[in-house]
This record gives sequence, structure tokens and C-alpha cells, in this order.
Amino acid sequence: MALTGRTALLAALGSLPVGILAPSWTGMLAVNAPLSLAILCDYALAAPVRTLRFTRSGDTSVRLGDSAKVQLTVVNPSRRLLRAHLRDAWPPSSWLPGADATASRHKLRIPPGERRRVTTLLRPTRRGDRQAERITLRSYGPLGLASRQGTHRVPWTVRVLPPFTSRKHLPSRLARLRELDGRTSVLTRGEGTEFDSLRAYVPGDDTRSIDWRATARQSAVAVRTWRPERDRHVLIVLDTGRTSAGRVGDIPRLDASMDATLLLTALATRAGDRVDLLAYDRRVRAQVRGRAAGEVLSAMVDALAPLEPELVETDARGLSVAALTNAPRRSLIVLLTGLDAAPVEEGLLPVLPRLTQRHTVLVASVRDPHIEEMAGARGTVDAIYEAAAGAEAQERRRRTADQLQRHGVVVVDATPDSLAPALADAYLALKAAGRL
Repeated sequence: MALTGRTALLAALGSLPVGILAPSWTGMLAVNAPLSLAILCDYALAAPVRTLRFTRSGDTSVRLGDSAKVQLTVVNPSRRLLRAHLRDAWPPSSWLPGADATASRHKLRIPPGERRRVTTLLRPTRRGDRQAERITLRSYGPLGLASRQGTHRVPWTVRVLPPFTSRKHLPSRLARLRELDGRTSVLTRGEGTEFDSLRAYVPGDDTRSIDWRATARQSAVAVRTWRPERDRHVLIVLDTGRTSAGRVGDIPRLDASMDATLLLTALATRAGDRVDLLAYDRRVRAQVRGRAAGEVLSAMVDALAPLEPELVETDARGLSVAALTNAPRRSLIVLLTGLDAAPVEEGLLPVLPRLTQRHTVLVASVRDPHIEEMAGARGTVDAIYEAAAGAEAQERRRRTADQLQRHGVVVVDATPDSLAPALADAYLALKAAGRL
């Protein structure tokens, strides 16, 4: 039996030590029988907690930054009126800081045999699965002098998805894709393009595109137009090793890579290409393979949601084997990893020839904008030292990027905010050049 604050007040008015009430019912009854009888009656009239029934409903997924509503239905099967305070507990990361004090607490009044529904509003601060914890309920008697308390577990999981903030860049990239497809301007030609149609020659056209047979059949010079090939394979490989755990600004490098992955997936599927995903460090952490164009983006989002960096060194040899297994035919392999000199020189460079021999390889990396700020610092002795350190870090990244490019790799090195559009632009450039 739990004694309320009102009980303590009545005990004080009766000149009774509160300590007498809590440990021993016998002493309580002997000192002040009327008050003790009132407390016991109040406790007896409180609706039981153990017999209550609970069911959940509501959202099962939400994008990071948005709100999710989870409903809890409470059924009172007893013959007593339920007057209760309820706490629906969730992990601390389920609410924005300072919001959980009231979001999870509810006041209930349920007549016998009826049910009530309460709604808990979640505002998650991290990706991943958020699981409901215990429901704690305190049932009061009609006088509010005593209460019954109990806990219940009602499982429910809300998956917090990546926010996909880079989708704002999708319309402009789709417009450029339509240009490549020839819906708004002249088509381009590359070694991997497909013949589309004939049109009249205009000054500036590539003379290699002139169709002499068609020209001989008509009075004007005719040229072939080309469209980028469709149904190409794009394999996105996420490095989830220790370098992906580093924070750049307010987010981990892995989260910036995920955002770029989603934009590239949305763009490539609209271009008619097939997109697969592989997340790897020392083993496969997530995989999306063989999905239809209309399903691949949602499958990517769901696979990326619970993914977290692993504090281990990535096995570059194992990564290359997994990539080749998932890309048996000529593909574009997009590797999102770091450009730190040691991991690249000791891990990635030795296995690159196996990848570039058959595939087009693009390496994308998150660059820390603070390094650029350091390199431009001046004015004090400390600032000069920071500038020297920043310039040295930039030079190391440039040398690493040059090494990759000498092996035929396309390199995208951008800040977290610009990585996604820069990667999309690199994909479109490869598409226009016919390298897919």
C-alpha cells in the first residue's frame, strides 16, 4: 500500500509522526484508529492494478526530426472506478531534451467495464529502434489517502528512419537527368550510350554522329542522337568501420553518407538503373539486393535506420570480395568511406585493381569544414599553428585523392551538407559520359 501526500498531511494534523504510518499497520491502528480506518477503506476501494488490460496502436516508424504518436488503450475490467496516474516509459532518446517530463504521464478516470485511450507523443533524437519500456500505474481510492501501484509491459517498437534532408536537391537533379534523356535538349554521346533517333545536323555537332546512309536518302545532313543506357547496375557500399563513427559538426560521418546514399538511390532508380546496398566493416551489416524500382528506396531507408558505426578497422579485402560478389557484371561501385591516408594506403589501394578491372569505381568521403577554417586562420600564434595543421591535413587528403584517381577512381570529397548533391552530380557526369 502506498500512502499519499494527503495522508501525511492528515497525520500531521493529528499530531502523529508520519514514520509510524508507513512501517507498521499495527502501530498505526493503535495510535489513531479513525484515520487508519479511513486509509484502509480508501485502499480497499482503489481499483486493482494487476487486472487492467492494455493494448497499443499507432505509428511504427517515423523520420528523425518528426513526431510519432503511440496510443495506449487501458481496459478496466473491475467493478470499481479507476482513478489513476499512468507513466508510459520510453528510452530517453525518444524525446527531445526537456520534453519527456509531461509527454509520458497521463491522468485516467475509467468507470467499471470501460476503456480509455491515451496518446504518447514521441520526438526521437537518434536513428534506430525505440522500444516501449514499463507502464507504471498508480490507482487511487476515492479519498486520495492511499493507492495501489503496479507495472505492466506492453511491447511496441517505433523505428526511427534517416531524415533524408538531401531530397530537396532531387528536383534539380531530375531536371538534369531529363536533359540527358533528351526530353528537353539535344542528347549526348558516349561510349556507353544507346542509339535513339535521327535529326538534322546543326553547326557544332560531332561529325562522327553523322549517319551517311540516312543523309544519302534525303537532302539534309542527318545525325544520330544517343541516350544514356538504362538498366545499369549501381552498388552502393557503406564503410561502417571506425572512421564512419567520427562526428563532423553535429552528425556522424555515417549519417552524412546515408543521406547521400538515399539521394543517389532516388536519382538512379528514376534514371532506370538498378541500385543495391552493401554495408560492411568486418562483416555484412546491412544489405538490399534485387528490389524493384518502386521498392528499393523504402527498403534502403528501413535497412539504414538501425545501422550504427562499429569501432573496428574495416577489412578492405573482405569488403572487395563482398562487393565483387554483389556485382558479378559490370557496375558502378560507389564506396562511401574516409580519405584518411593510412586506411586507404594500407587497406583500399591494394585491392583497387580487382575492382577497377571490371567496374567503374567512385569513392565519396565526408570532409570536415573545420579543417578549412583552421587552414584560413590568422592573427595570433595559436591561429598560425592551427593554419599549419589544417593545411597539412588538406594536403594529405589531396595526396590520397590523387592516388585513387591514378588508379582510375572517381573521387568526391565534400562537406556533410554538400556530399549528397556532389555525389549525385558525379553520377550524372558518369551517365553523360557513357561510363555506366
